[in-house]
Amino acid sequence: MPGCQAFIMPRLYIKEYKKSLAGKCVFIACREGILRNYFDHIVTDIKFLCRQKMETFFFHNISNRFANQKLFRDLSSRLYQTTIVRVPSNVAFYPYVLNYGKSPHKIVFIERTHLLDLEGKPVNALTTSNARAHLASYRDLISNENLKENMTTICNKIEQAKIERVHIIPAGKACIKNELFSIEGSGTLIANNFNETFEHVNTENDIRMIASILKRYRSLGFLKFRDKAYVKNHKNFFYVARIDDIIVGCAEQIPIDQDTVELGSLAVSIRYRKQQVGQFIIQMFERKMIEKGVSTIISLTRNPLLQKIFVNLGFVPKSPKRYVNRQQQSPESRMFVKKI
Repeated sequence: MPGCQAFIMPRLYIKEYKKSLAGKCVFIACREGILRNYFDHIVTDIKFLCRQKMETFFFHNISNRFANQKLFRDLSSRLYQTTIVRVPSNVAFYPYVLNYGKSPHKIVFIERTHLLDLEGKPVNALTTSNARAHLASYRDLISNENLKENMTTICNKIEQAKIERVHIIPAGKACIKNELFSIEGSGTLIANNFNETFEHVNTENDIRMIASILKRYRSLGFLKFRDKAYVKNHKNFFYVARIDDIIVGCAEQIPIDQDTVELGSLAVSIRYRKQQVGQFIIQMFERKMIEKGVSTIISLTRNPLLQKIFVNLGFVPKSPKRYVNRQQQSPESRMFVKKI
């Protein structure tokens, strides 16, 4: 398959995401060349969305020539539950989709490559304000010239509440399914209406999702070993951050002494990094500890981004003598302390 790259299949949470997506209208938009190259993968994913009780519209711009009639018949027969919309060849593809006479919950634009940042890394999630702030830099990094010109329109539509969310994803096997039903996603999510909550771990599935997030951080060398069994045995001390009822991050309450707790196992899903979720978790954890009568929070980390967040939230980088035993357990990590 052209352009395919090796990747790790993300864990899917179909039951959890279906709760928020069932009955919603989703547009999937794909230009001719990409559709031809990835036809079976795209059709398979759209059929999957239909089975999850979503209302689906599929937009393409394949020319209405006799040679393409078999492809049209294949689309109609295989996607019989989907409204198929052919964008006329003489009409700009992206404005047509964005201004279609129905307001969808989501639009999924299938492209050839990821949206990349200035360091060449995939952009996982953006608010419209972040997208606008970095529009000049992203414009040079979006391979599709036509999509570049419509980023402002995408932001306008979201801000006007005419579209809730837009996904820009690279074509490939299970690309739509991975984007909509995994924590990590497969492309870039642009949205503003993130509904955040912070609460104790409740279910076996919560434990499974936390273990998955922590596993990725452990591989980066930022966290100690915390497997599913550990989380289960300490579930009364774990908190989860949710966006739209899906777990995207976690924190662990570790008792140190009568007045002090450690904020441990702080981790955020790849998709929601740089979206202030880490800051949200720290602030909510602090609020919970105040309710419990705790007077001091400490945290130890080697993660430079997290260290900056701690300082911005009033934590002081120091290692008091009363916590020397804890510091000795993680000599390579920097300790941060805050009186609350």
